[in-house]
Amino acid sequence: MGEIATSERQITLYCNSNSSRARQTLAFAKAEGVPVLVVDMLKTKITGTQIVELADRLGVEIRDLVNQDHPSYTIKFEHHDLSSEDWIKMIQNNPGIMKQPIALRGDITILVETPSDIIKI
Repeated sequence: MGEIATSERQITLYCNSNSSRARQTLAFAKAEGVPVLVVDMLKTKITGTQIVELADRLGVEIRDLVNQDHPSYTIKFEHHDLSSEDWIKMIQNNPGIMKQPIALRGDITILVETPSDIIKI
């Protein structure tokens, strides 16, 4: 059992409150009439265990959670090939570089590419 609690009755949305995609995704989710728990990664520090669990649920490597093409990354960093532990630290110290929003509902986890993806869960 992981650290992240999920429910069929609620969508948990890991996101960046400054992201227009996250705000649009939240609007779509609310329109579906399902309660939404928002975890704003800029305000709530996510643990290393949560980062590992999100990557596992998405079926990706931890490094794949980092958007190395996003301005939040390219302004501060060059493209890197780091260990999983170093990627976790980088995400924790710079949450704006993590790909998001990530939506969870029960056993389903998706990386939202377009706001309407939220209806898939």
